[in-house]
Amino acid sequence: MGIKQFIGYALLVLASLVVSAQGSDFAFYKLSLIWPTSACYPLSNCKTPLPTFFTIHGLWPTFANDTTVPAYGPNNKCNANPFGPDAAVAKLTPIQDRLNQRWPNLRAGVENSVFWKHEWQNHGMCSDYPQDPLSYFNDTLNLATSTKFDPFRALGVQPSNTPYLLNTLLQNVYKNVGAYPQISCSQRSGGALYLREIRFCLTRTKKIPPSVVQSCPTRVAGGCKDPLTNNVHFPPAS
Repeated sequence: MGIKQFIGYALLVLASLVVSAQGSDFAFYKLSLIWPTSACYPLSNCKTPLPTFFTIHGLWPTFANDTTVPAYGPNNKCNANPFGPDAAVAKLTPIQDRLNQRWPNLRAGVENSVFWKHEWQNHGMCSDYPQDPLSYFNDTLNLATSTKFDPFRALGVQPSNTPYLLNTLLQNVYKNVGAYPQISCSQRSGGALYLREIRFCLTRTKKIPPSVVQSCPTRVAGGCKDPLTNNVHFPPAS
C-alpha cells in the first residue's frame, strides 16, 4: 500500500470513528408527549375517538446543542450491534397493551407497531438501550405516565377554548417541575398556534432510566413563536 493510499485509508477510519463518537456522545434525553386534539387536524386524518390524555411521541437522545442524534445507519454507527426494528418490536409483547393505549399511532390506517419501529430506528438504536428495546419502551412508558411528567399538572392549566399566553405555560412548568420544557406548536390557517407537544428534558447519566430533569435548551419549537407575545390554543379533547 502506497503512502497516499495509507493516508486515505487512515482518514476514512478516522472519519468513521468520529461519526460513531458523535452518534453516542449525546447529552440528554427529550421525552416528547402529544396532545391529540391539536395534532389531529383535520380530524379525518386520525383514528377516532381520540385519546383524552397526552400520548407518547418518543424518548430522544439529544446533543447538548439541542439537535437530535441522527437515526442509526451507515453514517451513524452510534452503538455496536443494536437490535433492528423488527426484532425490537417482537420483544414488546409483555407491554403491548400499555403501548397500544399510551403510545398509539394516531394516524388513520397505520398500525401502532409502525410507529414503534420508526421510533426505535430513529432514536432507540442510538440510546443507552441498543440491545434492550423492552426496557427502552417500558421506561419511556413509566416516565410518561408518572406524576412528575403529567402534562396537565406541569402546565398548571386545563384545556380551554380560551388561548393561553405561551410564556405563562412555560413559567408554570418551570414552577411545577423545576425546569423549562420545550413546547412545540402547530399552526393552522389564519396563523393560530396550537399546543401540539410538550417535551421534558432529562440529563443523561450512567444510570438508566434517566430521571434528572433539566431545562430544555430551546423552549419553543415547531410553529411556536415569541412566547412573550404569542398565545397558544390548548383545545379541549374532541
